[in-house]
Amino acid sequence: MFNAEKFIEQQIKKIKEDVKGKAIIAASGGVDSTVCAALVGKAIGDRLLAIYVDTGFMRKGETESVDSMLKRLGVSHRVVDASDEYFDALKGIIEPETKRKIIGEKFIRIFEREAKKFGADYLVQGTIAPDWIESGGGLRDTIKSHHNVGGLPKDMNLKLIEPLRDLYKDEVRKVGRALKIEVAEKQPFPGPALAIRVMGEPTRESVAIVREACAIAEEEIEKAAAEGKMKLPWQYFAVLLPVKSVGVQGDIRAYGYTIAIRAVDSIDAMTAVYSKIPHDVLEKISIRVTNKMKDKVNRVVYDITHKPPATIEWE
Repeated sequence: MFNAEKFIEQQIKKIKEDVKGKAIIAASGGVDSTVCAALVGKAIGDRLLAIYVDTGFMRKGETESVDSMLKRLGVSHRVVDASDEYFDALKGIIEPETKRKIIGEKFIRIFEREAKKFGADYLVQGTIAPDWIESGGGLRDTIKSHHNVGGLPKDMNLKLIEPLRDLYKDEVRKVGRALKIEVAEKQPFPGPALAIRVMGEPTRESVAIVREACAIAEEEIEKAAAEGKMKLPWQYFAVLLPVKSVGVQGDIRAYGYTIAIRAVDSIDAMTAVYSKIPHDVLEKISIRVTNKMKDKVNRVVYDITHKPPATIEWE
């Protein structure tokens, strides 16, 4: 049985042995990277600098929230606004694997720049087991290349440190609880962020649409769970589909996008079942999304597919 306290003790010792100089950590504010930052921080103290990259694909209020959380955690950190770089790099890109690899390489190039400023030779990542399992390699098929695995450039000049590499999400949460991390129960959020919740090219307009839809879906689901109407799903979000359909606004023909809502229950992210969200909650989400973006979205659907055959994210 997994023992979080023993794992923490062993990893702090190993990190002290492995990291001889300064290190930066890719900090997204999610469970994996935050647990990793706290763990490595205990081992090497102020020789660690957390880098949060605002790609332009973050959720509503995410950058401000992560900045405040890292301050409370006492981790030295820097916020880097790279949104222009990312939108330029993904211009015209629609294929999911290409998106992920471009995003992964761009992260590394930014981390290399920041590491040079800080004088760091090491890059710490919150990579966990499902990331490298799904990214393929050896006899494993590639399901999808996680940006922190399949997107790593071969000429990267930083030494990689991945303390959580052999853990699954439920084990990472146990470590987070043992470290008293406030985001230990936070729902997973993919490293490529909203770029892979836009099916097709992630433009500023399409990302703005899915950002608002995600915020509405999260708010309504969390409210319903707090009121005891349903169990809070393991992960829940919105996806913008690349097709338009005919609708009606008042007595006027409308031609707008479709938003898909996805919510699943899982333990380790390797398998998942769709969440049975009450119809009145789905109705509230649909009404709010279509009212808020009536000139953009005219249809909302709910994804009732398990993993497998689907994955949790759509890309």
